[in-house]
Amino acid sequence: MDFTGKVAIVTGAGQGVGKGIALALSSYNANIALLGRTLSKVQAVADEININGGSAIAIECDVKDVSAIQYAIDATVNKFSSIDFLVNNAQEVPLGNLLHVDDQAFENGWMSGPLATFRFMKLCHPYLKGSGKIINLASSSALRPDSEGYGAYASVKEATRALSRTAAVEWGPDNILVNCIMPLAKSTGMEWWMNERPDEANAFVQTIPLGRVGDCHDDIGEAVCHLFSDGMSYITGSTIMLDGGQAFLR
Repeated sequence: MDFTGKVAIVTGAGQGVGKGIALALSSYNANIALLGRTLSKVQAVADEININGGSAIAIECDVKDVSAIQYAIDATVNKFSSIDFLVNNAQEVPLGNLLHVDDQAFENGWMSGPLATFRFMKLCHPYLKGSGKIINLASSSALRPDSEGYGAYASVKEATRALSRTAAVEWGPDNILVNCIMPLAKSTGMEWWMNERPDEANAFVQTIPLGRVGDCHDDIGEAVCHLFSDGMSYITGSTIMLDGGQAFLR
C-alpha cells in the first residue's frame, strides 16, 4: 500500500481509534487532516506524524457544528488541494437505560454521529467523486442480545449504517466507495473501563473468540488502510466487523 499524494480526513483523531487510523494512514504516506474538539489533542498527533516524516495538520472541529465542518473541509483542501479518504469516527456516546438518557444526550449523539456523518459525506462529495473512499464507524452495540443501557447509542450508530448503505448505492456511479466498520479496540474509554472494572472486563474478553481486545493502530488502523487500498475497490455498502469474531451480523 502506498498512499503518496492521497489526502485523508479523520474525525475524532486526537485519541483512541481515530488516532490509530490516522497514524496507520500516515505510515503509508497519506496526508492527514486530523479533526477533533480539543485542538491540543489533535495537534499532538499531528506533531507526532510530522516529526516522523509524515504530513499532517490539526484542525479544531466540533462535528455538531455545520460551519465548523465546512471550515475543516476548506482548510484541508487549502492545505492539500484534494480529499481522497474520509473517516467519520467522532461520536458522543449516549449510554444508559432509556428512562435515564435525557433528550440532550440523545440529541448530542445524533448530531455528532449520523448527522455529522451525513454532512461530511455531502460536503466532501465533490472532492471524492471519481475515486474517493469513505469509512464510517458503526457499533456492534446494536447486535447485542443484552441491549440494556445501549439503546440510544445503538440507534444513532444504526442510523449511520443506514446512511452509509444508501450513500454506497447512490454514489456508486460516482465511483465513491462507502463502507462501515464495527471496531472493538482498546480505546481511551475501553482502557479506563478495563482498569476500573477488571472482573467485568475479563468476563467480557472471554466472549471474544480471539481472546483479546484489538489495538487501535495494529488491528483497526491497518484494516482501514487495507480497505482504502486498490485491492479493495470492489467492496462498497458493507459493514465489516473488526472485533476478533465477537459479534454476529445477521
